Amino acid sequence: MLKQLILIFSLAFICNSFSQDTYLGDGPYTQLIIRGVTLINGDGSPPRGPIDIVVENNIIKDIKVVGYDGVPIDESKRPKLNVGGKELDANGMYLLPGFIDMHGHIGGNSQGADSEYVFKLWMAHGVTTVREPSGRGVDYTNDLKRKSNAHEIVAPRIFGYTGFGQSNTSFNPLNDVPISTPEMARQWVRANAKRGADGIKFFGAEPEIMAAALDENKKLGLGSACHHAQLSVARWNVLHSARAGLTSMEHWYGLPEALFEDRTVQNYPLDYNYQNEQHRFEEAGKLWKQAAKPYSNHWNKVMNELLELDFTLDPTFNIYEASRDLQRARRAEWHEDYTLPSLWEFYEPSKISHGSYWHYWGTEQEIAWKQNFQLWMTFINEYKNRGGRVTTGSDSGFIYQLYGFAYIREFELLREAGFHPLEVIRSATLNGAEALGWDEKIGSVQIGKLADFVIVEENPLVNLKVLYGTGAIKLTKDNEVVRTKGIKYTIKDGVIYDAKRLLKDVKDMVDAEKAKTGWKLRQPGVKN
Repeated sequence: MLKQLILIFSLAFICNSFSQDTYLGDGPYTQLIIRGVTLINGDGSPPRGPIDIVVENNIIKDIKVVGYDGVPIDESKRPKLNVGGKELDANGMYLLPGFIDMHGHIGGNSQGADSEYVFKLWMAHGVTTVREPSGRGVDYTNDLKRKSNAHEIVAPRIFGYTGFGQSNTSFNPLNDVPISTPEMARQWVRANAKRGADGIKFFGAEPEIMAAALDENKKLGLGSACHHAQLSVARWNVLHSARAGLTSMEHWYGLPEALFEDRTVQNYPLDYNYQNEQHRFEEAGKLWKQAAKPYSNHWNKVMNELLELDFTLDPTFNIYEASRDLQRARRAEWHEDYTLPSLWEFYEPSKISHGSYWHYWGTEQEIAWKQNFQLWMTFINEYKNRGGRVTTGSDSGFIYQLYGFAYIREFELLREAGFHPLEVIRSATLNGAEALGWDEKIGSVQIGKLADFVIVEENPLVNLKVLYGTGAIKLTKDNEVVRTKGIKYTIKDGVIYDAKRLLKDVKDMVDAEKAKTGWKLRQPGVKN
């Protein structure tokens, strides 16, 4: 008897000690029925409801319209729950496909952000799939990918794109010799595929090396993305990449260069230094004005060729927003509770940290960037209007942009660019799935697809801010100021996650880090 009591108390202690660390959601179930939602699908169709959605073993089996707006539901017409099944009461709520972040870095050593912190912020904001465009190495990413697929950790589904030329101890095809020939490029691409990567993230290289690498990658059927860095873009812009087989471009570098009419290089000041972050970002804010005017012959020609090549644009507007309004980005209300001290310090003005370019940022720089955004958004919106694929990516962890929160901010910026809210949702769901080659499995709510959903209590089409973890502010009929509750559930592979619990876990991490040193969030330059 004594041994049994000791065992019981031991098990209770273990469960209590690890209950938070081992939270892996609710499920999966042999059957899951989500009751009474209004469906906002990723295919551009208008909302409809009430609907019951039936999932069996992570596959959507039925999407059943069970009534009419404002009319009591006839319970006899609803799908029946099997023995051992799970019923989720979501009556009056809104259900969307799981979100896809097409540009998500899984933390960083310099930022002090580990995978658990990043993943829980993403999942709390409905991100069930992420494409990592370079990170800490293919083996690191593949390990997290395996754990996510096996439901060993709380994490989105991961597509890992290795940085071109990157190696680590177990992936070293060229013995760390820099890639300098087309054959070396092909050898690296083959080794990357063999290690299990889903694609490659390029930053640019010599034209013959880019051509060889993209050709080999295309033969292997892998995806590709490119940030056309200034060091190579003068000889290899977006059009060169798209013609050579690149599947998507990141941000906007390389696109204005393809639109040049009266120059071949950016109008760099003669004292410009690429290693000076303020030089890089300040001059980048003047680049779109150097390109062909919207709707001009050359502007249309470039756009039409990219459309013919079925090319994907992943703009990541949000990561540059601090350039046009630094105070807004610094003062975002989520920083106080959810930004790690190490990440905040990484954001501050620095001559070393990437994207910490606030050496002396002022009105003139912000005005230039506001004009830059207008021209950039015009191209992106028209590309969408002509049938081009635009996806949603965040590139968080830099420039005051926080994982999860910044992804939802990207929704608002797509809306600012001219997207209808339904087009915003399609960009974040079905368009991303198509770009990844997974549109038969995710991206919209259809029979036969996987059970990836976002459930929210308010209509996000009316106000996208309700998707933020901090919710949206509103005034009640009784003149009380309240906050909406943000996303209620994120469902990935049929497993239900309490979004608020994930956010609490993140806040606890941040609070623990603050407590170690007595750290308080202070704006840059403020000593007390």
